[in-house]
Amino acid sequence: MLSYDEYKAMIENKLVSFIPEVHPYAATLRESMAYSLEVGGKRLRPVLLLACCDYAGGSIEEALPYACALEFIHTYSLIHDDLPAMDNDDLRRGHPTNHKVYGEGMAILAGDGLLNTACEIMSAQLQSYFSDHDKLVAHAKAGYDIIRSAGVNGMIGGQCADVENETKEATKELVDYIEANKTGALIAAPVLAGLHIAGADDETISHFEEYARKLGQAFQVSDDILDVEGDEALIGKRIGKDLEAGKCNYAYVLGLDEAKEMLHSLTEGAKAAVRMCGEDTEFFTQLADRLEIRKA
Repeated sequence: MLSYDEYKAMIENKLVSFIPEVHPYAATLRESMAYSLEVGGKRLRPVLLLACCDYAGGSIEEALPYACALEFIHTYSLIHDDLPAMDNDDLRRGHPTNHKVYGEGMAILAGDGLLNTACEIMSAQLQSYFSDHDKLVAHAKAGYDIIRSAGVNGMIGGQCADVENETKEATKELVDYIEANKTGALIAAPVLAGLHIAGADDETISHFEEYARKLGQAFQVSDDILDVEGDEALIGKRIGKDLEAGKCNYAYVLGLDEAKEMLHSLTEGAKAAVRMCGEDTEFFTQLADRLEIRKA
C-alpha cells in the first residue's frame, strides 16, 4: 500500500481536471467550483476510498474517478454549509468561503455544479463496463454507496436535523443521529465503495464497515472538541461557533472530558474492528490514531 500523502497527491493531481469545460457564459461557475476544490484539505474521504481499494487488491486507476467524485460531493456540502442560511462562516481552511468571494447565488450554483458533476463522473465510469458484468455490478455498488450516503438517509438527513434543532436542548441520541449521518455517512461510503470496486469478500466488508462507522463518529467528536479548544490558526476558521449558534455538539452535550473519553473509545474500537482482517492493516490503524490527536 501507498502512504496517505501518496494517495492524496494522486487525488490532488486529478481533482480539478474532472470539472467539465463550460460555455464562456458559465465561466464564473467553473471558476467558483475550482476555487473551493483547490483551497486544500485533508482529502480524508477520497484517500480512504483509494486505500481500501488498494488494500483489497483492486485497481487504483479504476477507483480514482470515484474518489474525486466523492471529494466533489464533500466540497459542495461545505460550500452550502458555509452559507448564511446554514452555518454562516466567513472562512474555510483559512481562505474566504465561496460565497464571500463569488456571492451567495454563485456559491449555491457551484455546490449544485459539483454535486451534479460527481454524478456525471460516476455515470461515465459505469458506461466503461457495460461489457463486463462483474465490474459493472461492482462499480454500480460503489456509486450507489456514495450517492446514498450523501442523500436524505445520509448527509442531508443529518444536516436537516442539525438545522431544525439549533437552539433546542440537545440529547446524546439526537447528536448521535446528526453526526452519524451528517459526517459519518460520507466517511463510511468511501470505505465500502473502495472495497466494492476491488471485489472484496463480505467478511472484509463487514469488518471495514464497523471500522468506518466508528472512525466517522470519532472524527466528528474530534471536530466538536476542536470547536471548543482548537487553535483557530490551525483549523482555518473561528472556533466556538457551535455554542454561539446553539448547534448540537458532543463536547457541549457530554462535557469535554467525557467527549475525549468517547473519542478514545471509538478510536480503539475502530482499530479493533479493522484488525479482524489481519495484520496488514497498519495504514488504517495508524490513520485512526492520527485522527484522534489531530489539531485541525
